[in-house]
Parts: sequence; structure tokens; C-alpha cells
Amino acid sequence: RPWRRRRGGCSALSAPGGNGAAMAAALGRAALLEPSYTPLVAACLCLAEGGVNLWVIHRVPYTEIDWRAYMQEVEGFANGTRDYAELRGDTGPLVYPAGFVYIFLGLYYATGRGSDIRLAQHLFAGLYLINLLLVFRIYCRTNKVPPYVFFFMCCASYRIHSIFVLRLFNDPVAMAILFLAINLFLEDRWSWGCLLFSLAVSVKMNILLFAPGLLFLLLQRFGLLGCIPKLCICALLQVVLGLPFLLVNPVGYLTRSFDLGRQFQFKWTVNWRFLPEEVFLSRAFHTALLLAHLAGLGLFALHRWHRSKDSILALLKDPAERKDPSPPLTVNNILWQGIVFVLFSSNFLGVCCSRSLHYQFYVWYFHTLPYLLWCTPTAKLTHMPKVLLLGIIELCWNTYPSTVCSSLSLHICHGLILLQLWYGTAPLPVLHTPPPSRRPTAASKKAQ
Repeated sequence: RPWRRRRGGCSALSAPGGNGAAMAAALGRAALLEPSYTPLVAACLCLAEGGVNLWVIHRVPYTEIDWRAYMQEVEGFANGTRDYAELRGDTGPLVYPAGFVYIFLGLYYATGRGSDIRLAQHLFAGLYLINLLLVFRIYCRTNKVPPYVFFFMCCASYRIHSIFVLRLFNDPVAMAILFLAINLFLEDRWSWGCLLFSLAVSVKMNILLFAPGLLFLLLQRFGLLGCIPKLCICALLQVVLGLPFLLVNPVGYLTRSFDLGRQFQFKWTVNWRFLPEEVFLSRAFHTALLLAHLAGLGLFALHRWHRSKDSILALLKDPAERKDPSPPLTVNNILWQGIVFVLFSSNFLGVCCSRSLHYQFYVWYFHTLPYLLWCTPTAKLTHMPKVLLLGIIELCWNTYPSTVCSSLSLHICHGLILLQLWYGTAPLPVLHTPPPSRRPTAASKKAQ
């Protein structure tokens, strides 16, 4: 029987003062520190987040900012207006691409022309949970972040809950679609992933910050000729979604929905409060930020994203013609880490060089921060500084209105993360697939 003594010993779980408590403590430590326990922790956190979001909806007052303007903008489309220049709301003209119109038109009808705010909040709470599941699926694949970090990513962020269920911004909609696209990239479904990526761009243009990384991955995976069809998928969807407006006033649609030169108001900036307002509004400052962004992308593409011994120009060749051909995705998570690292770092570089960050923009990179911090080798003594960085960034985004101290602190945290990404992530070696005839060993089967 299992409780009987064996060879003079006894069960560790049943022995008085035995190792049962020690085993439970070891299991608890493993669940907090070992990335392999991420699915279990993710399931618990998603259940907790359902309750947290319901509590926030019913206990914290809703704040009207852009929801009414969104409804007014799509109401014009519902009433037959196809000239984009004539679609307006209380906050001004419509400045988002056509995908935003269709998605929020559905919310317009689902919420009684935007009047049922409580229903809209519950819908966004559902969106929050879907977004969280998609993020956790990415982290399960990369297997880099210790599970205890996800407690800070979930229940501890007041600002993110506010953006989703108290403000009803369109930024979370775009990011949820983007994370779905990344999941498809990890499944090696690049065509579907490009379609969803383009759909996310059509909701809000901040998704274009991921575009340089995606272009690099497409060239790495397919070469120049092979990635052209994928880019055509992205472009074609934009044309199809914008067709009703392009047929009426193409110039009005393109200049309003893809206005890269739009000026931001100084009073709402989170990241540049320490600058004089005239510097913040100057074109020279904007040009300097653009050049810094391009330089950062170039340096990361050359020295951190590019893993082959070939010149980076070899990306233009067909993968089969390269000296170090890129292998297809396998169960080896190093390749998945490469995809996530390129996309997340591409977006982070754009956030660091942004002309202005508003409070709802926090969701642009919030869920990527744990990976950016823990994708580098982490010793025991370096866990606490990384957690501290997360806490300071959260504090900066919760300081309203922003101050000189909060905006400077945010830039310092961003700079430290960039330095860690640069010095802590050497280019990974190119992996070669084993010969087909070689049978996997027992150890490799266990690893898979």
C-alpha cells in the first residue's frame, strides 16, 4: 500500500515533519519562477481579471472622453455620408482609417446607438480578456518571462483597466487584433497574419510601429520576391476597406485617416513635459525624432535582428540561395523568440521616439514590457531592478497631469530598457534543421 514504509523509509508527504511542506514550497517557487508554469498562472490570472474588470465597471465611475465622439463619427457613416472630410464628432474630425468605422459601427448598433454605456463597458471587458489570452499565448511560446511578473502585468495596472473599461478607446481594439496577428506569425501562417496586421492598422495607425520589424521578418522568411505577395495582402485590404470613401473623396480620406504630420497638443503629452512648448511644437524637433527612430531601427536591424553571417543584403535573396538559409518554424522556441523580439523591439523603438504619448497610448507597449525586460539573461539579483522599472513606468503613466519629473523618469526607464536590449541580446545563431533521416533521441523527444 502507498502509505506503508518501504526499505526503512516512509512517504515524504505522510511522514511527521517530513518533506511535504518543503515540496509544496518548492512547487510554489517553481510556479512563480519557471516559465513552463505560465499556462497555469495565466489561467488563474484570467479568472481573477474577470472579477477585477467587473468590480471596476460597477464601482468606478465611467469617464466620458472619446466614446461619444466615436459614435457621432460613425453615425455620419450610418446616415449615408461617404465623404471622409465630413465625418466629425465633438472632439473634431474623424482621423482614423476605415476599419475603425466598421468596427465601431457594430458597437454603435450593439449599444443602442452608443447610449448603453454599461453594455459597451462589458464588451470592452470581454475584449480585455481576449487580449490577455492572446498575450499569454505569445509568452507561453517564448518561454522567457517568469510567471510572477504577470501579476504586475495584470491586476496591478490601474491605467490599462481604465483605458479598456472606463474610457472605451479604440487603441485596445487595434492592439488585440495585432496580438492575434502575432499569434498567426508564430504559427507560420504569414498570409493570415498579414491580413490581420493590416486590419489592425485600419483601426489605428500606431500599429505601423511594428511594420519595420514585420518587413524584416518577411524578408528573412521569404526573400524579396516572396514577401511581395504578403505586402500586397496588406495593401489590398486597406483599399477594400477604404473603397466607399476613396470613390467619393480619395484625397480627403487619405489625408485624414493617414495624416502622419498631425500636431499634438502639449497639455496632453506624457513623455515630453520637461521641454518648452515651443520646442515640443517645432518641426526641427519632430525631424530629429524621426531621424533618431530611423537610426535606431537601422542599428537594431544590422546588429540585433540580423542573425546570419551573410550581409544583410542577403535578405533580398531567396532563402534557399543563402549561405545560411533560415529554417522553418519548429517546436524550438528560439525561432519564436526571434519573431517576438523583432516585433516588440521595433514597436518599442517607435514609442521611445514618439512625438507625443497620450495616456491611452500606454496600451501600445504595456503588454510587451515583460518580454523586453526578461528576454535578456536574468540573474537572481537583477530581477528586482526589472520589477522596479515596471513599477516606475506604471507610476509615470498614472501621474496626471504629467510633470517634468514623471516625463523625465519615463525617458530614463525607456533608455535603460534600450541599453539592456542592446547589450544583453547578442544576435542568436542561425539554426539548422537536422537531416530528415536522423531520428530524434529520447532527450529531444522529452524537450519537445
